[in-house]
Amino acid sequence: MSALILVGALILFVSERVRHDLVAFAALFACLATGLVAPKDAFSGFADPAVLAVAGVLVIGRAVELSGFASGVAKVLIPSSAGFSLRLASLLLVGALLSAFMNNIAALVVTMPIANAIARDAKLPPTVTLMPLAFATILGGMTTLIGTPANLILSSVRESELGQPFGFFAMTPVGIAVAGAGLLYLSVIGWRLLPVRARSEHLSRPPWRVFELSLSANDRDEDRLARLRAAGARALAAFRGLNILPAGARLEEGDRLLIMSRSNQWDVADRTGLLTAAPMNVASDAITARVTVAHGSPLADLGYDEVRTRSQERLEVVAVGPRVARERKPLVRMRIRPGDQLYLRGRQSDLAEFVGRARLLEIDRLDPTPVARRAAVAIIGIFLIAILAIVAGGVAPALAFVGAAIALAALRLIPPQDVYRSIDWSVLVLLAAMIPVGQSFEDSGAAAIAAQWLGGMLQGQALFVVIGALCLVTLLLSIFLNNVATAIIMGPLAIDVARLLDVHPDAALLAVLIGASSDFLTPIGHQNNLLVMGPGGYRFTDYARMGALLVLLTIVTTALTLSILYR
Repeated sequence: MSALILVGALILFVSERVRHDLVAFAALFACLATGLVAPKDAFSGFADPAVLAVAGVLVIGRAVELSGFASGVAKVLIPSSAGFSLRLASLLLVGALLSAFMNNIAALVVTMPIANAIARDAKLPPTVTLMPLAFATILGGMTTLIGTPANLILSSVRESELGQPFGFFAMTPVGIAVAGAGLLYLSVIGWRLLPVRARSEHLSRPPWRVFELSLSANDRDEDRLARLRAAGARALAAFRGLNILPAGARLEEGDRLLIMSRSNQWDVADRTGLLTAAPMNVASDAITARVTVAHGSPLADLGYDEVRTRSQERLEVVAVGPRVARERKPLVRMRIRPGDQLYLRGRQSDLAEFVGRARLLEIDRLDPTPVARRAAVAIIGIFLIAILAIVAGGVAPALAFVGAAIALAALRLIPPQDVYRSIDWSVLVLLAAMIPVGQSFEDSGAAAIAAQWLGGMLQGQALFVVIGALCLVTLLLSIFLNNVATAIIMGPLAIDVARLLDVHPDAALLAVLIGASSDFLTPIGHQNNLLVMGPGGYRFTDYARMGALLVLLTIVTTALTLSILYR
């Protein structure tokens, strides 16, 4: 009966007609109805240490993301003047490194703007960088205990079956081997297999922005034009108050220049010594979005300041599109028209709410969060203390990471409204509901039957073949399920197979750990794959086009590494 319930859940997971967390609850209540799970154990999954550890890690990862530390590290480690191949390789390495210590999705979101910039600089569409980056962040998640929730689930399975959880770096040797081979493939061969369906000029260069900068007291007329030119900007007009100054007029402190550039105003101001009135941070997690004003927008015929007023001071227009460059008027005198481009800066949730309400069409996101240095140092310090407590002090991951999350909230190193918002509750519900279901699969004997069948097929085979087969079966299951559900099902099964074949159980569990996060064949097996599908312009078959060889490389590398480590 347990196997039938799991098959039914699998069918619902694959259909995607029902939310995954609801499918998990349906499976849990089916197990309750059939007596496979006792009522007192129905919600035991919500108290499982793995679920609590995942919640803590998500809060910490969000704090790291909001601090700007991750994007700052990415900018430092990725050379801006190197060729495309070296920059792509550096990007993939940084994406994998970040995803080893923070949520995979957060690592992808932080590095996506850099991926787009690398493609633009090489006059290529983002097709060639986004899918390799998504795969790289998945590979990086295999290298530490907190790289992905599935790792924590398998650690919990190990503790339940063998008495001890995985150490923080227990999966690092095989994870680094697989990630290293995968990154090399993606950097040298993989991206070349992707189809380039569009190669237009607008993809290769950042969009134009128009904004105002004012003169400082020590500004000198004689070198201002040279400084602007060096910054990739040009002055379109000069204003004193609401008056337009004639060309060649001598400018004074406080006069404003109408500037057009492909760079943001903060970079131009830093390079020219001019001053900007636009705030760098409207919020601690502020981003910039380029939007188009749709017909029927309530902002039509209003001034730019109305955006601040109508968003309750949460958003700011920090730059505008090319129409103002043609009219050359002070921004305060301009009125919004349908078709105009606006650069809005604010918190992502505020932007999402305002864009829909004001009938704006978002084009892209720009200007990642700048580094809040003091907060970043404190956040990383707390994070490192939690890791050291696990590695050197033997503290349980759930205690260490939940404690770190509480410290971050208490010290207000993460905005209060983001503490609970940072947790992906659907993932936690899926985890908590599926844990009793997975345990029923083990307790009912269904896992033992499946293990005997699989063990019979692998009886007498070399360790390399056994490990490769376990990794392959897990990987194939992860195509239809997410990696969390796959880990819950395959973890106990792998230990049973290991016992039947006299294989070290850690070798079997680590094979499952790698396989659970190795769906490089479809956009539905991992959220990162799905996130890049639209921006990259990918089709369903493009994933297998680049991912098939990566899957083969992953299985072979996993089998070879683990057979050497556990021979």
